[in-house]
Amino acid sequence: MKTALADIKRLLANLIRAGVVSHVETATGRCRVAIGQMETDWLPWLTPRAGRVRVWSAPSRGEQVTVLSPWGDLSGGFVLPAVFSDIHPTPATAPDAVHLTFPDGAVMEYDPDTCALTARGIKTAHIQASESVAVTTPVVLVTASERITLDTPEVICTQHLRARTLSITEGGTIQGIFTHSGGSMTSNGVTLDNHRHGGVKGGGDLSGGPSA
Repeated sequence: MKTALADIKRLLANLIRAGVVSHVETATGRCRVAIGQMETDWLPWLTPRAGRVRVWSAPSRGEQVTVLSPWGDLSGGFVLPAVFSDIHPTPATAPDAVHLTFPDGAVMEYDPDTCALTARGIKTAHIQASESVAVTTPVVLVTASERITLDTPEVICTQHLRARTLSITEGGTIQGIFTHSGGSMTSNGVTLDNHRHGGVKGGGDLSGGPSA
């Protein structure tokens, strides 16, 4: 009787257990969890979606998680990420923000209080679209230390576009009214805003072409 009661207590205790991820196997989507002095077998971790839409975010070693075991059998349990801990504290404090912090220090965040979408601390960003990429918001902050690639036939910006420098390699067209100030403008070796004309004559004659 005592043995049966002890087994029931053990099974009830194992229904929900807190632990720390000790090993991760990304090829199979399984991990092992250390619970006190005990370590579980390889268990699958839970994810928000795993059907036609799938979400991948593997737990990391040292991450605090919860093990859910139907009928109290740890060998058939599931790992539920995650719980903030002293080693891995909360990375943000905004009550309604969605915030992602990565091991290399990169951050992606949207805060509805400021209506700001931010990506920072990344080296490269690559957006590939078969038809077009449209940017319709007045301000989007994406910072990368190396480059941002938009791989698409057309990029559409419906509002103001500001760039520190600009390089166009295969031509194009410009329409509308443009104002230039703060430096020289050169075309095919001729400084457009400060050049001389040859063959200048008086009266109604036309001058010669511009010189550099």
